[in-house]
Amino acid sequence: MQGKRYCHFCTNSIKEIDFKNIQLLQRFLSSYGKIVPRKRSGVCSKHQRKLATAIKRGRFMALLPFSSK
Repeated sequence: MQGKRYCHFCTNSIKEIDFKNIQLLQRFLSSYGKIVPRKRSGVCSKHQRKLATAIKRGRFMALLPFSSK
C-alpha cells in the first residue's frame, strides 16, 4: 500500500496551470494520451479540474495529442 500522495501544485505553490507548458502536462497523461485520474496522480480536486482544462486546451491548440495510438 502506498503512502499519502500530496498535490504537486499545492506543494510547489503553482497558482496557474498554463496549457503551453507541455512538459508539466505530459506528467499527467498516460502512455495512451488519456488524462490520469486523481487517485493515481495525487492531485487535489481543485487542481485536477484546472489540469483537465489545460490539457484539453493544449489538445485543441495541437500542442498535445488527442491519442497516441
